[in-house]
Amino acid sequence: MSERIPLETLTALPTVAALSVSHGGEEVAFYADWTGRFELYVLKLRTRERRQVTNGEAPKGIRAGFVWSHDDTRILFSRDEGGDERQALFEVTVAPGEVRPLQHSPGSMDYAVDAHPDGRRLLVNSTRGGQMNVHVYDLTREGEDAWTALTRQPNTTQGVAWSPDGTRVTLNTNESADLRNLDGHVMNADGSDLRRVLRVREGSRDGVGRWHPDGRRVAVTSDADGHGRVGLLTLESGEVRWLTPADGVTEEEAGEFSPDGRWLSVIRNVESTLTPVLYDTETGQARELRLPPGLAYGMEFALDGTRLLFQHTTTTTRPEVLLYDLETDTPEVLLPAEYGEVDPADFVPGEYVRYPTEGGLHVPAILYRSRSTTPGERFPALVCVHGGPTAQFFRAFSAQLQFLADRGYVVLCPNVRGSTGYGVEWRDANLRDWGGRDLEDVAAGAEYLKTLDFVDPGRVGVFGGSYGGYLSYLAAVKKPGLFKVSVPIVGITDLHRLFEDNSRDMPQLGYYFRTLMGDPVEQAGLWRERSPITHAANLKAHMFMIHGVNDPRCPVNQARGFRDALLAHGREEGRDFEYVEFGDEGHGAGDIAGRTRSYRLLADYLARRL
Repeated sequence: MSERIPLETLTALPTVAALSVSHGGEEVAFYADWTGRFELYVLKLRTRERRQVTNGEAPKGIRAGFVWSHDDTRILFSRDEGGDERQALFEVTVAPGEVRPLQHSPGSMDYAVDAHPDGRRLLVNSTRGGQMNVHVYDLTREGEDAWTALTRQPNTTQGVAWSPDGTRVTLNTNESADLRNLDGHVMNADGSDLRRVLRVREGSRDGVGRWHPDGRRVAVTSDADGHGRVGLLTLESGEVRWLTPADGVTEEEAGEFSPDGRWLSVIRNVESTLTPVLYDTETGQARELRLPPGLAYGMEFALDGTRLLFQHTTTTTRPEVLLYDLETDTPEVLLPAEYGEVDPADFVPGEYVRYPTEGGLHVPAILYRSRSTTPGERFPALVCVHGGPTAQFFRAFSAQLQFLADRGYVVLCPNVRGSTGYGVEWRDANLRDWGGRDLEDVAAGAEYLKTLDFVDPGRVGVFGGSYGGYLSYLAAVKKPGLFKVSVPIVGITDLHRLFEDNSRDMPQLGYYFRTLMGDPVEQAGLWRERSPITHAANLKAHMFMIHGVNDPRCPVNQARGFRDALLAHGREEGRDFEYVEFGDEGHGAGDIAGRTRSYRLLADYLARRL
């Protein structure tokens, strides 16, 4: 089959990310890799004047957002080195574009959250001193004196926003013995009087968000009813006015308020699509925007609240930045998607399907067919597993999946049990069961592919990154006859070792890990049984392991340990498996060069082995 989409052209198409509207609503800042690497840009919304404000100082890969100073003259952003995620804070003045580093402790991860109205303080979520906690950085001070810890909770604690008058802070943390629990809190700006203001039910995920301009109410999100619901909490009375319908189906998450307080922006998650919704804060009426089904994200109000700015994509259209006129109910393309020499007509649509799995259940998934339409032809197929596991596949554009479809592969992207977007019961179905029900859903996906008349049942593989890499490892050793190839990317092979490394280097992930798989001592037998390295001797599928040396989330020792186990069991590199490390990457490729390299290696491997 002839290839229509050139690799280098596709991977070099520019990406726009992390849009943030200024406090005044007149400008938007964002990252874009128009130069071949990410830089920070500012665009004036009325004149469309655009300029670059960094020159090599922006992060290589985007793993953190940024915030505007309250007077819109400066931007505070975070950057790591080589994908190590040791995020350090920087300040850039917008007009001259001068960048200066702020104080950083080696090993910590500092994420800018919100700028204080006084113009000199920054709300920061940081791992300084251990677990992720809420801090303040004083921009008028130097060195360690600039930092003040507002919380010292043993569990992951994250600040959300300053109140409009700057006297209080919203934040979310857990003070319950149930590690899955999350409650909303408010405290004074100096860290005093921390008090819980939202707990719908112990064990549920109940969080506070942005402040209403009146300073009396905050947006809240809760899954206590079995799905994500959005509401308005009046702090003085403690009463919540729920906005999301109690239908047990609709999943919503709160965004921000319009400047006049009339609207609360919300993202509605239904069947792998994200749709913007505005709730009238007085009447509670919902207003949906007029958009084709797809993925809308990053909503922010602009131009005195008359416009809503966000990105939108579908399975066949690359992300574009829209400026939605709320008065006329029409979107305007602010930053169009670029396609270069690629013809968008060559992209294949993702088909939303459900396939059967154990227990009479059905797994929602997105299916990409090979572009070829030759009657009777059968194609190799892949099950692609997402990371997380508390994440999901959306009906959004994926360069990697389009690249594979163009080269003759059928790809199934399942939202296996453990995925978000389908209610609490589905999301929590793999609690203390990693490599259990979720693995059965992956296996059922392979069996489903083999029933399709355009798939070659003898050429089915599995691949994925992070948690998807974990299930790619595990599927190859616990379902040894099911897949012909397995490609785990920055994956997990040893759960105990992962927990030890995360607890030391990324404590917020160590805590997250315990919420999902229990205690490493009490559940030691389960952890060993669900570690791919325990079953390495069972490998039959040919395997291609890919990992970044600087990865702090799933350290490279996960791949190296599995490679060593294969060698100890008599497997030979080349004959039974292939292995590659990237010394300039962390948890996945972060730039155009990295994506190009990864796609090329994957395509070459699949052409030879599948």
